[in-house]
Formats: sequence, C-alpha cells, structure tokens
Amino acid sequence: MTEAWTRLLRSTPFRLALTFAFLFMLAFVLAGAIVYQMMSADLAEQLDDTIKETYAVIASAYADNDPKELVEIVESHATLSPKKEQLFSLTDSAGNRLAGNFTAAGLPDGFSMFGAEMPGLPAGTEYRAYSGSVGADTLTVAFSLSETEELETIMLMSFGWATLIITGLAVTGGALLASRVQRRLDGIAATMVDVSHGRLDTRIPLTGKDDDIDIVSSQVNDALDRLSALVEGMKQVSADIAHDLKTPLNRLQMILESAADKAARRQDVSDDLADARSEGHQINETFDALLRIAQIEAGARKARFTDVDLGEILRTIAEIYTDVAEDDGKVLSPTQLNEMVDRVHGDRELLTQMFANLVENALRHCPPGTTIKLTVTRRGERVLASVADNGPGIPPGERKKVFQRLYRLDHSRSTPGSGLGLSLVRAIADLHGATIALEDRKPGLAVVVSFPVATA
Repeated sequence: MTEAWTRLLRSTPFRLALTFAFLFMLAFVLAGAIVYQMMSADLAEQLDDTIKETYAVIASAYADNDPKELVEIVESHATLSPKKEQLFSLTDSAGNRLAGNFTAAGLPDGFSMFGAEMPGLPAGTEYRAYSGSVGADTLTVAFSLSETEELETIMLMSFGWATLIITGLAVTGGALLASRVQRRLDGIAATMVDVSHGRLDTRIPLTGKDDDIDIVSSQVNDALDRLSALVEGMKQVSADIAHDLKTPLNRLQMILESAADKAARRQDVSDDLADARSEGHQINETFDALLRIAQIEAGARKARFTDVDLGEILRTIAEIYTDVAEDDGKVLSPTQLNEMVDRVHGDRELLTQMFANLVENALRHCPPGTTIKLTVTRRGERVLASVADNGPGIPPGERKKVFQRLYRLDHSRSTPGSGLGLSLVRAIADLHGATIALEDRKPGLAVVVSFPVATA
C-alpha cells in the first residue's frame, strides 16, 4: 500500500491534479476575501444608515422646541433595549445625562467607535455611535457591532468549511483521476516492456472513449503493427535470402572447384571463370536490389522530390522498350500520353525505374503476340498510371504474394530473375504515397498505380 501511494504521489497526473487543486483553492480564497471585504463594507454602511435614521427620528421630536418630549422619546427608545444592544444618551452642555441608558462622554460629533470601557456597558462589546447637537443638548445614538460581527463570523466559518470541503474533494478527485490515468499509463508501459522482450503481438488496451490517451495509444499500436510487419518481413526476407542464394552460391562453389581441378590438370578454365563471374554478378545484383529497396523504404530519396509529369515518363519508357518489344514479338502501345494530364510530386529517376520494371515484367512473362498498353488518366484528385497486357495474367491467389521480396511465380526458379522487381515497385509506390492495384483484364493483367495529384 505504501509503495502504491508513493507511486501515486510521484505520478505526473496526481501532481497535475494537485497543482490544479492549489490554483483553484487560491482563486477561491482570493474571491472569498474580496467577497468578505465587500460584505463587511456593506454591513458597516447599512449600520451607519440605520444609526443615522434613528438619530434623525429622535431629533425630529425637538422640532417644536419641547425638551420634555425629546427626553421622553430618548427614554422610550432606551427602555426597548434592556440588553444595551442599542444605546441612547441625551446630555446637557455640562455633560450631565438628561435621558438614555448610558452617558456619552467625550464622543466627538458625527460617527465614532467606542468599547465597553464606559461604565455600565457589557464587557467585550464594541459600539458604533453618532453624536450631534439638538438645541443646547447633545444626542448620541450607538448600536452594538455584535450582530454585524456575528454575521461576519458565520460567513468566515462557512467560507472555512467550504474551503476544507472543496480541498478534500479536489485532492480526492485528483487522486482518483490520477490513479485512473496512471493505470492506463501502466498499461502502456507494460506493453512497451513486452515489446522490448520480443512479444511484438502485444498491444495497448483501448477504452473506446477516443480521448487523448486513446489517440496516442492507437498511434503507438499502429506503429507496433508496422514494426511487427517489418520484423516479420525481415525474418521472411532473411529466410528467402538464405534459400535463394544457397543455390547460386552452391553453383559458384561447384564451378570454382571444377576450375581448381582443371587448373590442377593444366586444362583451360576460362569457361568456368566466365560462369563464376556470371553467378557472382547475379548474386551482387540481388544484394544491390535488396539494399536499394531498404534505402527507398527508409525515405532517403524524398529530399529529391519535384513535380514530375507521369505522361512524359511513360513516353520515355515507350521509346526505350518499343524496339525491345518488337524484337520479342510483342507490341508496346502508349495511349493517352500526348498531353500533360497531371503532375505528381516524386523522384523522376525512381518513377522511371518503377515503370521500367513493370514493362520488363510484362515483356518477360507474356508470350509473343501480346499487346502492352501504357496509359495515364485523371480521376478526381488522383492520377492513375496503368501498364496493361492481354497475356496470361496472375492467378488471384498469387496477386498479393508477388510483391513480397524474392517471391516468384516460377517456384522451380528455372527462369532468370531474382523476384525483387515488383518488391521494388511496391517500395517506390509507398514512398510516393501511391497505391497499387492488380486488375484482371480477362485475359491479361493491368497494374494500376494511383498517385495523389501534386498540390500547387
């Protein structure tokens, strides 16, 4: 329990809750102090008005210059206050009391304050007095401050209790809120610990409230999904590399051993060296393609992005491969490439390589007599570039697999190639924020790459 409280006290949510509670209480205290001062001033003003009105009512009895009536009125008011909460005094010029329940001695004209030091007054009581001349005499009216002080005490007590209750609620609510947030943060920390120990399938639990922690957790989960996919891809790539390079390396070893045996017998080894060079070149090309895909996926080429015309790129591809297609008994037909349909933001060299790979892939896997069409069209806020043929196509079950590294439809691997051409195409498309769709043309296949339109 002690450790849990220690963690709670050290947690950022609890400290933020305490900070908010402190600021709220500070604002509450300042507001209460201002209200208290305003209320005290208002009570004092009301008391002064009441004292002055009472004085005016009593003094009005002397309007007929009848001192006897004035004395009777003062006595009657004094009789109504046996506890001396209200004091009345009528004195002559010599200071002798003519009427009232106390003798006002030494009080100035106007408002003044005095305490219980005067004889006959309750101990510890403060009075607010107003004095003035009525004819030759002096009239003093004084009210006790006990009622005002009692109201102020009630207000202070209420304010104090309210402060304690609000403080308790703020701290308790902050602790509950902090503990709830801390549990969610602990869930995130536990997920990160599991991931660090290799359990990449672990995900942060979501509450479904779509608050800020859920949003961050969703983003972390997406990153973990991506990381898991990359790790699985790396494992698959490692296995594929080991599988695909084992055969050429074995062939290379056999060729070199054969050359060594021939050299020992003083026979010509030039053919073996040529074969060894060819195998080595093929191995180097495979590694170069893998490194190039890794560099593209890392986004290293984005700094070279400019606005480029896809139509111009495909026209260049058509000029390069038209003769190659004719020599192979195929037709390369560029259509809708005469106008600059729309520009996309990207790397011209990579885009050229991507479409060259698609054209070479169609030329390699289609039989003679096949027609290959290149098109660029605009559809809404997307630019669609298509390489379509009427060849044998790709079986539906294989279409997602062909973009994997080193994957080949020819499982016997008797045909030339490394199985990295379409992987490179996918990497370049992802770098440009484009999507790739393989559409069945019945017969044939259309590879449609959809790019976002370059913004001005």
